[in-house]
Amino acid sequence: MQTSPVADIQNDISNLNMSLVPSPQPNGPLFAEVDMSGDASAPTVRATVVQASTVFYDTPATLDKAERLLAEAAGYGSQLVVFPEAFIGGYPRGSNFGVTIGNRTTKGKEEFRKYHASAVDVPGPEIERLAVMAGKYKVYLVMGVIERDGYTLYCTVVFFDSQGRFLGKHRKIMPTALERIIWGFGDGSTIPVFDTPIGKIGAAICWENKMPLLRTAMYAKGIEIYCAPTADSRDLWQASMTHIALEGGCFVLSANQFCRRKDYPPPPEYMFSGTEVELTPDSIVCGGGSVIISPSGAILAGPNYDGEALISADLDMGEIARAKFDFDVVGHYSRPEVLSLIVRDHPAKPVTFASASEKAEDTHKSS
Repeated sequence: MQTSPVADIQNDISNLNMSLVPSPQPNGPLFAEVDMSGDASAPTVRATVVQASTVFYDTPATLDKAERLLAEAAGYGSQLVVFPEAFIGGYPRGSNFGVTIGNRTTKGKEEFRKYHASAVDVPGPEIERLAVMAGKYKVYLVMGVIERDGYTLYCTVVFFDSQGRFLGKHRKIMPTALERIIWGFGDGSTIPVFDTPIGKIGAAICWENKMPLLRTAMYAKGIEIYCAPTADSRDLWQASMTHIALEGGCFVLSANQFCRRKDYPPPPEYMFSGTEVELTPDSIVCGGGSVIISPSGAILAGPNYDGEALISADLDMGEIARAKFDFDVVGHYSRPEVLSLIVRDHPAKPVTFASASEKAEDTHKSS
């Protein structure tokens, strides 16, 4: 794994009485450990966002890599570890799967077959292995995966507690641009916020974080640790993350991959459409930018653009109440008599069989 020096904190945080403690290993990963020195009545949670690349088309190797990273984060005392979007299964950056309007190529269909084979069933053996990892290292785990449901794929986040239990999943409700040719759309039944001993945890993936109504639904569920796995390494992403932290009065943990061209299969097996001729094996194709932001908008760790890294901070959970005193978007700063939101949170099924409904009704009557 590539390493990098401890990054500078990007905001002036002297008034928050923080100190930056570098990793004890001089060549170890980035670990921006922040001592919040908060009130003893408010718990502190040590959280890590992982910035690393998938082993593309090799899910077993990616799971092995995930375990190494998880073990390293746990060794630093992390209680919560967040991985990037599509870490298991891969983010198919640069690929167009042979699609033009009105046509799909044979090569593109084969690319989809290979991508489908790299995805995971939820639940399934890979999910069981991730659960074992979470229990083994005693961490809450938030992992980006490509979920396979029959022959449709979903960009999904799966959640595990520190006892090794699978808590649930969130399916991305709105894939962006060409993602829509390979990923299905999640529905309102998988927008969870889990109430755990370390805080209320949920996730939104990449550009669905820009959807105000989705964010509002998560705020209404009381989210405190807002995970934002992403594939967006642009500087502008940082503005969105800061806004969400301030708007929601929550901690925001954004994890992105750091990838070079050589982290993907070589051409012609895998092609970066339109840019392949310009790339060398060491060309950066996703620059990271993983970051942790407090409810007051202070950057606690990152953003890092230097390489693969573990980026961590201690979260003073008392910061949430202090931030909500100023602005509680679904509480004292709401106007439900003027503006309100209805969330259709039932599963949206394309087919319902009447016989199954009748059996369920008969069972209910007899009970």
